[in-house]
Order: sequence, then C-alpha cells, then structure tokens
Amino acid sequence: MNSLQTVEPALDAACCAPSARPILSAEDARQKALVFKALADPTRLRLLSMVKAEASGESCVCDLTEPLDLGQPTVSHHLKILVDAGLLHREKRGTWAYYSLVPGALEQTAGLLATL
Repeated sequence: MNSLQTVEPALDAACCAPSARPILSAEDARQKALVFKALADPTRLRLLSMVKAEASGESCVCDLTEPLDLGQPTVSHHLKILVDAGLLHREKRGTWAYYSLVPGALEQTAGLLATL
C-alpha cells in the first residue's frame, strides 16, 4: 500500500452500541439549566451569599437593596429567579417578603455536574 491510499478502519460493534448509562432527560436538563442560569449572574450570587450569611437564616428584601445599591424591584426580580430555580424559599409577611435557603439546595447544586 502506498502513502496515498487510505485504510478503512474495521467497524467495531461496540462503537455503535447504545450506552448502558442513562442519559439526562429533557426535564432534568431544563431544571439543571435553570439553576445554572440563576447562578450565572453576579448579583444573584451575592444575594445567595447574603441570605446564607444572615444569622437568623433569612433576609428581608428590604435589607438586601442597600448593600447591592439596587432598587427593590430589581432585587425582587433576582430573588424570584433564585426562588424559581429552587435555591431560595420566599415567605410573605405583611408588605415584605423574607427569603431563606432551601434546605440542601446548595449541596444539591454542588453535585449537579456529577450527575450528568
């Protein structure tokens, strides 16, 4: 055989066999992407950090606006995204909303990539 000829690789039956490992379902992928999108914003990361650091385990939206130098509607928008992603819990008290970490959410989030 000269250098211009190509060699056809032998077909390996294993290369075409479906994987025995389960693949990520469309719904699981959507849920994981929701969490990753929520965490991809610096303001939301700061909000999670602030809520986690609170000694009482919860923060009022009224206490989160000043440290971020953002208005209440903007902070509430970011908090809603974190709630929708399953990272924070929201409890309405009178005119204010209080936020706390969902138990185990950060630990579960830390393991998301390992479950792919």
